[in-house]
Amino acid sequence: MPDDASPQPSAVPVTSRNVGSSRPGTPGDHPRSARSTGPDAPHDQPTQFASRDYDSDDPEQWPTGRLLSSVARNLEREWNSHLSGWDLNHASMPVLLHLLGGARPQRALAAENGVTEQTMSRIVDRLERNGHVVRGTDPHDRRRRMVDITAEGRAAAFAAADPRRGEEVATRGLSADQIVTLRELLLAMVRAQQG
Repeated sequence: MPDDASPQPSAVPVTSRNVGSSRPGTPGDHPRSARSTGPDAPHDQPTQFASRDYDSDDPEQWPTGRLLSSVARNLEREWNSHLSGWDLNHASMPVLLHLLGGARPQRALAAENGVTEQTMSRIVDRLERNGHVVRGTDPHDRRRRMVDITAEGRAAAFAAADPRRGEEVATRGLSADQIVTLRELLLAMVRAQQG
């Protein structure tokens, strides 16, 4: 990592099971011992992280990455529970929403959803079994398979995508001011990740 690069917070929760792990892609050494302290150490890390109890059950002691990961997992679980009423989940719902704009090749759906073609094939298989989509042949290129939404899939997409339910799940327990601040912070994070 270049000297001027700031380490990114881990999306993997730090627990007593993975602290000290040397597996690639895991937090690795205990964050307190891995933290740079020399003259080239990043200056944008809050100093209060040095006193965090990374194994604590108290969220106030968790690093930012663990807080975000915990919230994201809980939101995903609750959203999946909502979507299950239509035999959908967090992976299949965006596919239906893309198909509302018209039939697409499976490869295009994979690209639009940021997944591999193999993963998209499994998602489409499930949607097809549940009657939400059908596969067909592209009339302009008979070698290419197209995916199209069915009437049942269209009805499910509109019913399940009710934005009021999504907002309720994502903002439960927050005041109006906190919701505004949350959206500002999330938008800033999305923009920063997009470069």
